[in-house]
Amino acid sequence: MAQLIPTLALLSLAGCLSGKQEDALDQDSHETASQLSTTSAKDAEQWAFEGESSPSGDPATTSQASTTSTKDAEAWAFEGKSESLDSEDEAPEAPTWSSTPEAVKAKRSGKRASRRAPGGPTGIVRGPGVAGNAGYGSGSGGYGRSKMQRPVPVLLPERSTEEYTDHGVNPFTMVKKDALSTFSIDVDTASYTIARRKIDGGTLPPWESVRVEEFVNYLDYNYASPESQPFQVHMAAMPDPFRKGHHIMRVGVQAKRFSTEERPAVHLTFLADVSGSMSSPDKLPLAKQAMHTMVDNLREDDTIALVTYAGRVAEILPPTSVGHSRTIHQAIDSLNSGGSTAMSSGIDLAYKMAMKSFEEGAENRVVILSDGDANVGRTSWDAMLSQIKGYADKGVTLSTIGFGMGNYRDTLMEQLANKGDGNNFYIDSRKEADRVFSKKIGSSMITVARDVKIQVEFNKDAVSSYRLIGYENRDIADRDFRNDRVDAGEVGSGHSVTALYEVILADEGEEELATVRLRYEKPGADGKAKELSFPFKGSTMAKGMASAERSLRLAYASATFAEVLRQSPHATEVDLSDLAVMVKDSAKTQEDRELARLMFTAKRLGATDGQTTWTAKRD
Repeated sequence: MAQLIPTLALLSLAGCLSGKQEDALDQDSHETASQLSTTSAKDAEQWAFEGESSPSGDPATTSQASTTSTKDAEAWAFEGKSESLDSEDEAPEAPTWSSTPEAVKAKRSGKRASRRAPGGPTGIVRGPGVAGNAGYGSGSGGYGRSKMQRPVPVLLPERSTEEYTDHGVNPFTMVKKDALSTFSIDVDTASYTIARRKIDGGTLPPWESVRVEEFVNYLDYNYASPESQPFQVHMAAMPDPFRKGHHIMRVGVQAKRFSTEERPAVHLTFLADVSGSMSSPDKLPLAKQAMHTMVDNLREDDTIALVTYAGRVAEILPPTSVGHSRTIHQAIDSLNSGGSTAMSSGIDLAYKMAMKSFEEGAENRVVILSDGDANVGRTSWDAMLSQIKGYADKGVTLSTIGFGMGNYRDTLMEQLANKGDGNNFYIDSRKEADRVFSKKIGSSMITVARDVKIQVEFNKDAVSSYRLIGYENRDIADRDFRNDRVDAGEVGSGHSVTALYEVILADEGEEELATVRLRYEKPGADGKAKELSFPFKGSTMAKGMASAERSLRLAYASATFAEVLRQSPHATEVDLSDLAVMVKDSAKTQEDRELARLMFTAKRLGATDGQTTWTAKRD
């Protein structure tokens, strides 16, 4: 730790001293989040990737590092990089570790170690089988970076009280020992946004904060929508460009899209944290902007209620029709920060307000806007989570919207959303608020299905071993796939969910690689579960990376970037420059180009340092 703090301080200082501030920077306090460093126009031009205007695509985003010279950027400008991905050169030796008998036994028995850190549910922890009560069944824990039997807190740099949880890294599993892989879907994106803010601020994100599935699901892959069923499944496969003899299998799920006119009514109760910790421009002012954006994108027959919590709990606005939007906007503008935080009392009042506007068949949801830096109050943590789960079962869901840095409690915010059958987002800029609550408000706030589980059964004649890339804290015991009392994730209107498997084939000539099963319930209380089944055909396998689907290449690149950031032992040989080339060659959107830029910046910050070196630095 003593080695880490000076290193981060130098990185931050270097970022502050480099470059000239862009003229286009918007000074609006709603859009600015503590700018630690600035970016010169020339550097931004080098990062532009076909017209991208700023490192985060938004001049209002958080602090942005610009220690890269024009010469460095030009040297990296994809000179011949794309050739190396399809070359016949010897590929890096594949990782050799696989599931232990204990791991397989744990998965089948449904046993899992506690993910909670000593002293509370939201500490940063790491270790083998590190598990957390995120509200999803039980199954085998990932075998991670350490042989420790008990999770211990991992400290962040001085003056930071941020908290994250390390859920380990999924191992390889031999198909002959366990052919089933079962997990809950996850449509959250907070982990990606947190990492973007950290990287643009000149530091790498803590590896505990990196959840691979949230990187993958941040991007839009333009899957075709279903015509009759609530879901359509898209499967594809390709050789792994970095690991010879390994292949990547993708399971993509696209939910039905509802138009504004055909979607159900929405009744939202905002629960805003107005404690003293929310006073900085990237917290309450940005939260207010997010609420304004949501209101502007609702129908007149939708309703909004507003509750605050700090030193005291207050009802600011009873359920009010969006037809009276001026009244709602005025109530939001009246919010000011100050006082301590007692979250449980605020949640009690928020649910009371939500029940006043409750409508059967409508979208009834509580939305918490906070930095997560809260004491629970007189209610225990477990009692509060049980309360949230109880209301979700009655048809009142809960989503969390995170803000700020320095004291952000990611684990708390994720667990609240998981128990509440909702989403967990992190907002680092006005642009991200617009993205989540304007362009994607349907998927953010309109539920198509709840308790969505995926089970993949591998054909032992076709696949020798596999590992699910990410979803470590979404693992479900195989036996609980059809146990509808076991909680799982929710999917919103137009949402897509992507899961990737790294596999070693037993026979490339087999016609069927696996069977994919999808189980879900309709929104609302007591929905009856339905199950769909799809064959994963060997014909979906592309001959090489170049001939693979664009969406598969992007998903693979995003997942692999996250693997590098979280120091996965499966990504020690990955070249981020080559990976960025893959993204650039496939890029069609601003988000795609942003991903390539983040890869380059992360490499400069040391993301590809050896695993042993980074473990020494962080410890």
